[in-house]
Amino acid sequence: MLVRDARREDLPGILEIHNDAILNSTAIWVETPVDLDERRCWLEDRRRGGFPVLVADVGGRVAGYASYGAWRPKSGYRYTVENSVYVHPDHHRQGVATALMTELIERARSGDVHVIVASIESSNTTSIALHERFGFRTVAQMSEVGMKFGRWLDMTYMQLTLPG
Repeated sequence: MLVRDARREDLPGILEIHNDAILNSTAIWVETPVDLDERRCWLEDRRRGGFPVLVADVGGRVAGYASYGAWRPKSGYRYTVENSVYVHPDHHRQGVATALMTELIERARSGDVHVIVASIESSNTTSIALHERFGFRTVAQMSEVGMKFGRWLDMTYMQLTLPG
């Protein structure tokens, strides 16, 4: 597995993973799949903002992707980012998320990031456990703030404060 910066040719693989999460999970609180143009704009926006977009490349295939971006748009929040990590269903429980998180946090440490926030649907215990392994701590839980698949969703907020 190679974790590297995403390239435009990775977008179909990123799109496949993203839309699978939309259709089959509560990881993304959107109900309609997106198209390649939306993912292209997302990648360009991240690059313009100076934020990393990483892919885990396994045999030339995108096995997962991770990124962080602005947590809030106001300037006072400029040292805080929100992360996201998604793994293709064929690569679950194979260390892909761990490899992506390791590099993503390293990028944050070497940049101007002070805090990484994770917003995780509260029943996603796998993602919560992943973040806990990296030192994130739960700082809040909000009940019934979202709806998907005909049910109310709770949000768990986790935080990692980087030294320095």
